[in-house]
Amino acid sequence: MVTPQLAELPPENGVWVEVDTNTQTMTVWHGDTQAWHCLVSTAANGTGQREDSGQTPLGWHVIRAAIGAEQPVGAVFRGRRPTGEVYDDALGEAYPDRDWILTRILWLSGLERGYNRGGHADSQRRYIYIHGAPPDKPMGEADSHGCIRMRDETLIRLFDEAPPGTPVWIHD
Repeated sequence: MVTPQLAELPPENGVWVEVDTNTQTMTVWHGDTQAWHCLVSTAANGTGQREDSGQTPLGWHVIRAAIGAEQPVGAVFRGRRPTGEVYDDALGEAYPDRDWILTRILWLSGLERGYNRGGHADSQRRYIYIHGAPPDKPMGEADSHGCIRMRDETLIRLFDEAPPGTPVWIHD
């Protein structure tokens, strides 16, 4: 994986991802061409960099790791490992307060030292992911605990198109 330099962003060629926390949308770009977009859900607590804030961090990030390629749709993850469960209504009812991380994980790492990388504002150490969510969780509304939630279909599409090293710009 080659980590892009800030001066090289956004890339003229190649895939990059934009997350707009105001509109709760994600746009996937191929260079300067919009490839596709979808609704997402970022943090209910708004945006911010600080550890333990429950906020979605802003700025340039990179996909550091892609987890779950061989897992089924709805696979449940805890600590970035599959539990062997597959989400369904009964599981959701049994654990109504669980922050579900489903299907795939794209683990983000900040690229801006002192802003979203290092110290108490490090996105990777905050375990900020792009991940799947149960079907009853809203998209297009800020409702997560800090991560970026997506529907399974669009998450799998993103997972397939945006390997580790892909830049991600989160802004409001």
